[in-house]
Amino acid sequence: MDISNPSDVTEITPSARIDTSRHGWRAKCLQRLIRMDLPVPRSHAISGDGVQAIAAGQAVPIDAFKGLFDSRDGLVGVRPSAVTPEWGGPGTVLNVGINDRIHARLAARIGPENADAIYLNFVQSYAIHIARLDPDMFAQEGKGALADALRCYCDEMDEEFPQDPYLQLAGVLRSMARAWEGPTARLLRQAKGAPADAPLGLVVQEMALAMGPGLSGSGSIQFIDSVTGTPRVTGRFRGQHHGGAVGRDAETLYLTRDQRGPSLEEVAPGIFADLVRFGVAARERLREEMQIEFVVTEGRISIIDAVRVQRSSRASVRIAVALARDGVIPEDEAVMRVEPRALTDLLHHQVDPRAPRDLITRGINASPGAATGRIVFNAATAQASASRGEPCVLVRRETVPEDIRGMHASVAVLTERGGTTSHAAVIARGLGLPCIVGASGLVIDSRRRTMQAGGRTFREGEEITIDGTSGEVLAGAATLLEPALDDAFTQLLEWADAAGGIGVRANADTPEDARTARNFSAQGIGLCRTEHMFFDADRLPAMREMIFADTPEDRRLSLERILPMQRKDFTALFEIMAGLPVTIRLFDPPLHEFLPHDREGLRELAESLDLPLSDVTRRVDALSEFNPMLGMRGVRLGITVPEIYDMQARAIFEATVEASRKGDPVVPEIMIPLVSAMREVELVKNRVDAVAAAVRNERHSSFTYRLGVMVETPRAALRAGDIAAHSAFLSFGTNDLTQMTYGLSRDDAGRFMGTYVGQGVYAEDPFHVLDRDGVGELLLTGAQRARQQSPGITISVCGEHGGNPESIGFCHEAGFDYVSCSPFRVPVARLAAAQSAIRARREER
Repeated sequence: MDISNPSDVTEITPSARIDTSRHGWRAKCLQRLIRMDLPVPRSHAISGDGVQAIAAGQAVPIDAFKGLFDSRDGLVGVRPSAVTPEWGGPGTVLNVGINDRIHARLAARIGPENADAIYLNFVQSYAIHIARLDPDMFAQEGKGALADALRCYCDEMDEEFPQDPYLQLAGVLRSMARAWEGPTARLLRQAKGAPADAPLGLVVQEMALAMGPGLSGSGSIQFIDSVTGTPRVTGRFRGQHHGGAVGRDAETLYLTRDQRGPSLEEVAPGIFADLVRFGVAARERLREEMQIEFVVTEGRISIIDAVRVQRSSRASVRIAVALARDGVIPEDEAVMRVEPRALTDLLHHQVDPRAPRDLITRGINASPGAATGRIVFNAATAQASASRGEPCVLVRRETVPEDIRGMHASVAVLTERGGTTSHAAVIARGLGLPCIVGASGLVIDSRRRTMQAGGRTFREGEEITIDGTSGEVLAGAATLLEPALDDAFTQLLEWADAAGGIGVRANADTPEDARTARNFSAQGIGLCRTEHMFFDADRLPAMREMIFADTPEDRRLSLERILPMQRKDFTALFEIMAGLPVTIRLFDPPLHEFLPHDREGLRELAESLDLPLSDVTRRVDALSEFNPMLGMRGVRLGITVPEIYDMQARAIFEATVEASRKGDPVVPEIMIPLVSAMREVELVKNRVDAVAAAVRNERHSSFTYRLGVMVETPRAALRAGDIAAHSAFLSFGTNDLTQMTYGLSRDDAGRFMGTYVGQGVYAEDPFHVLDRDGVGELLLTGAQRARQQSPGITISVCGEHGGNPESIGFCHEAGFDYVSCSPFRVPVARLAAAQSAIRARREER
């Protein structure tokens, strides 16, 4: 490839053929600035093909740059220009072209010391980054440093420092091109999402001198706060700062008037006004909030570069909404510009990124947000702390269903074990609690009530901060930012809903969950896990009494104590959702989860049941299973102990009658868990139908309901056609389905999942992002077979993947009806659903 071809080196003019895919984002941005008539120094773009050719050893086309060094100061800078800024690139090299002749000219104009600083800066940069000499040899400073650096270069290279500016430029271009092709650079940009063979463009630009008489210096300015997104002029102006060289009388000015010192607005109001005008123009023409890099040379402005303002999640929402409201971008584009996961930062407190952090340890960021509280090691202590009005953090090796009360009483949760779909993670997301699981190096001693991490010991009662967004555990009370559920947040989601897309429901187990779901505009409840209702202190004794009952009649009598409580629960959910669909999953967990396993708990249970301790111990042992998650649970329990499902069905239907009389008509959706055979559905359906008929007769009321299946086993997905014959809907429980498809425990996978993803065994953690190839194929197969049998059947996903943007995209493509996720992930899902719909419409055009 001969890069002397004119298409490989192009001067950036308004009409030049500059393309982002060939020349990179920086070259294209500079062309747009030039088209706006902004004072941009003369610039050239080298295409990705040209850079690749240089890296391969072809000659640098010096002729293409003829006249480049003929400007007044004779200096140029070389900057990387990848396709997107996130991909990075080799470091910028400034002051290319300086030599003894230019140095003498500059010394006469800006003073010997300033000229020395510029020359020294380039000699050091060239020696270290281009000639690859030892950096320690070129750490000179002060008087005589320039002469020392030039002598060191000559001694090491056996030749004088290059005086030909074009030879200098060729060396810089060759070095930057080869650096981009190096293995380290490839790995770094691949980690940022770039393909391994991503091209790099280079921009060669005349430098405006930022030293000299009058007002001279360099700076940057932006017009929005990077953390909050509110309008605010920020940046800095450094007088007598040219590239990396600092001259005499260097002074840093504030941009706007400030009590702490002089500002550019006061010293040079005309220049400041021009910068503001340039910023407004860049926002409108580039359709983005930009940070502008500028140089002032003896009172004249040059615009060197402009980059997209770095921003926090909350700032990204405000910026996108403001641009759309001002007519700069369409509403659909504002929706597309916000990363769905960014919304989680707005829903919760966050650690202020500007504040210091005292890091203890890291873990898996299982539930976003941040909170500070005192360490507690069990649910009882958490409840006691909450009753005193003291925020606490529940720290456990891993949580179990009995810990739910403690989680409700805590402001955050930290566990030593677990993954993104472990018990602690799922419940914390539902409650909106910051949560870190699988914390590396965390050692909990529950007897001594201490935890050790990072070589430090923390006792119960000491204060820590959980940053569930980053997965960092911090010592003490960190500075927190308030949630940002403001007008911009509401507006963005209104535009998202208008864009359409797959439906979004919430997983809600309590009235508090349901109210949160309604506040976030969920379209109903897609999963109500009824077993969480059984762990309340006033229900647990009746549940345990039922477990120890010897006959169906005794079990029925025990469950009658729970019936009015369940009815009250369901009535509250129906009333809060006001006619929106509510999907209630029948009892799912194995019975042993409701029983104590320590000796003290067993003794208390024996006393409450008036039974010998030996009898209680034998019964608990008899209920234990080698693999309880694959044992007597879900529909298997409903068939072998049918009294539980009978009671729940009655509570649902009686609540339906009651809620319908008070408000909107209710059509409950009853979901059977862990189904793997059509006959299971038939058996449960017959009993539920019988209960429905009995309630209709007793209450003299007519109602309808929908019966469906939670598809959690591979067999259920493969036999979905048979199952659909008796089901109004199928909802894929992707947590268990992923677990069973992979043969992985979702609670233990976190121990090695990072290694697996790092070595490319899995592209992503399959419990975090839906596995399209394996689990996804089961979903598609199940949906296809179900719809062949029953074209009108409702298909959905109610596992934690329902709140994952990539997984929502899969569900949209598959034509599913809705996804259901934790209440605090509903906004994320709404935005992701809208983006999938917009993306699909764009692809159709």
